Amino acid sequence: MNIGFYLRNMGPSSDRALLAAATQHAEAANLDAVWVADHIAIPPDDAEGSEGRYLDPLATLAYLAGCTEKIGLGTSVLVLPYRPALATAKWIATIHELSGERLLLGIGAGWMEAEFRATGTRRSERGKVTDATLRFLHECFSQEIVEANGQDFIFRPRPSRPKIYVGGSGPRAFRRTVEFGEGWMPIGTDPKKLALKSAGLRKLAHDAGKPDPEIELVTTLPLQDPARAEATARTLAEGGATGVVHAQKYIDEREAREAIEALGLLREKLADSPD
Repeated sequence: MNIGFYLRNMGPSSDRALLAAATQHAEAANLDAVWVADHIAIPPDDAEGSEGRYLDPLATLAYLAGCTEKIGLGTSVLVLPYRPALATAKWIATIHELSGERLLLGIGAGWMEAEFRATGTRRSERGKVTDATLRFLHECFSQEIVEANGQDFIFRPRPSRPKIYVGGSGPRAFRRTVEFGEGWMPIGTDPKKLALKSAGLRKLAHDAGKPDPEIELVTTLPLQDPARAEATARTLAEGGATGVVHAQKYIDEREAREAIEALGLLREKLADSPD
C-alpha cells in the first residue's frame, strides 16, 4: 500500500520553509508521495482556515521538485476547467521532466461555483471541458506533433505521461477513470462504501478491457494510536485502496514531522506484513 502525506499549501502553514521541510521529512521517511490541493479563487465568506491563501499547486510542486530527489509529487486534485489546456499540458510536462518523472496528476472537474465565476468558466460545462483537456493531454504525451485551435505545433518537452488519478465519486468520475486514467482518487473513511464503489469501478474497467485501477484514498488516519492506524489502513486495503493519503491540519514543522514519522513507521509495518 502506498502511503502519502497531504501538504498544506494553504493558510498560514504554506510558507516556503515549512513546505520544503515537510516534503524533505516525507522523503526521508520513505513515504511514496506528497500531495497538494487546488483552489484558485476563494471567496471571502469561505476563507475560514485558509484566510483565502492557496498556493498554485503546479508552481508549488515545481518548487518542491527542486528540494527533493525521489518522492512523488501529486495534485489532489488539479481542477482542469479553470485552466487552458495547452498551458496546463506545458506545465505538467515541464514539472514531470525536471522532477525526474515524479509528478502524479490527480485531476477533477471542480465544484465551487464562486471559483467558476471568478475564472470566467461555466460550471455547467465542467465535465465536457475536463474530458476535452484529458483527451488533449493524452495526445500531447503520445505524439510529437499536436494540433490546437487549427495550429500544428511540436510538443516538447515530452517525457512519459504522468499517471492520472481522477477525483469524484459519481458515474462520470468512474467512466473518466477508465477512459483516461490509471487510478481513482476518492475522499472518505468508510471502508464498506469504498469496497462497494471499488468493486463497481473494477467491473467497469474489466468490461472495457482495462486493468484494475489504482485507488488512492484521501483520508485521515488515527496516527495518535499506531495499532488503530495500522488496522484502519489494512481495512481500507481490503476495501480496495491501493494507497492512502493522510490529511491533517498542522501549524509548524514539529507537528508535520511527527505525523510524517508516524506514517513512515506505518509504511514499514505494512511493507513487512506477510500478507
